[in-house]
Amino acid sequence: MTDLTILRRLAQTIEERKQADANSSYVAKLLHGGQDKILKKIAEESAETLMASKDGNTNQVIYETADLWFHCLILLAYHGLTPDDVLNELERREGVSGIEEKASRTKD
Repeated sequence: MTDLTILRRLAQTIEERKQADANSSYVAKLLHGGQDKILKKIAEESAETLMASKDGNTNQVIYETADLWFHCLILLAYHGLTPDDVLNELERREGVSGIEEKASRTKD
């Protein structure tokens, strides 16, 4: 199983949960709660990832990063996007200087 398979499988599960009862599905509860609820959860998971890193706890960094990525997948689904959209953007940037890439961005 590849990393991409895991991301796609999680994204598919999240997509399926869009229609689920919010009382029976954590993902549905977040999605039904709207963008602000999802963003709040991403901010929380980001902070926990930062603190795990600051503490030097590598196992906790892995755990919290998994939580962060999972909640980012929920945000992508909220916007009708998939991991492939992000992976395509990363592929586009591959081999391009970060300074160059940032300078080339336009406001959408």
